[in-house]
Amino acid sequence: MDVKLILADAEAGMKKAIEHCAIDFAKIRTGRATPSLLDSVRVDYYGSLVPISQVANVTTPDATMIVVQPWEKNMIGPIDRAIQAANLGLNPANDGVVLRLPIPPLTEERRREIAKMAKKVAEDSKIGVRNARRDAMEALKKAEKEEHMSEDARKGGEADVQKLTDRYIAEIEKLFAEKEKDILSV
Repeated sequence: MDVKLILADAEAGMKKAIEHCAIDFAKIRTGRATPSLLDSVRVDYYGSLVPISQVANVTTPDATMIVVQPWEKNMIGPIDRAIQAANLGLNPANDGVVLRLPIPPLTEERRREIAKMAKKVAEDSKIGVRNARRDAMEALKKAEKEEHMSEDARKGGEADVQKLTDRYIAEIEKLFAEKEKDILSV
């Protein structure tokens, strides 16, 4: 197997770990209002469950409020019930036209818990990167053992894999630092 192929496979695995990390970070609440807080909420729309974004306009006029404006007035009740049933800790205020969702401020203790969750997400992503590195190192050793590659090529490949690993772990650290700052800032 060629060194470039092994490196490409390793990089693909590491990119997947970064993407997974970013997606998980987006799900973590920071105390600020973001439309993505409602991404997991499904609404009964004429017999089928659909995301809120498909039946309403979700906006954040400021950092402590989410406004949900249904495209059809008769959908305000089902959206209200779906948000309450989702157990997000949000209490919609229904004025008949729009739903206003005030985002309660997080306590210091809760912020620290959320920061710990974010750290665990970052650690899991680093494990994903290291697993990709391990697989690449094993592939390089196997290629050398089967005499498809010289020892120098293997060592060069291992150095390249380590550089990739360092780069992706640094990227995860950067993502975590940003998320932690976001969580802990009031």
